[in-house]
Amino acid sequence: MSALFHFQSLLLVILLLICTCTYIRAQFPSILDRNKSGVLGLFWKAARIGERMSPYVSVCCVVMALRLMFAT
Repeated sequence: MSALFHFQSLLLVILLLICTCTYIRAQFPSILDRNKSGVLGLFWKAARIGERMSPYVSVCCVVMALRLMFAT
């Protein structure tokens, strides 16, 4: 099944997008900073969410990892 139709998979994809964009912006800030609008602005916004809400994002990563490890 596609990740867009399964809610848990959709959350996982969004969480991985936020974490990846935050990491890329920390390593190479000029890549995401030049695209603040348009379709590519989505990646800049995901990086900002990851920076500003990093404790919540990290808790969500741990919860998702535990759910995936112990899911039946």
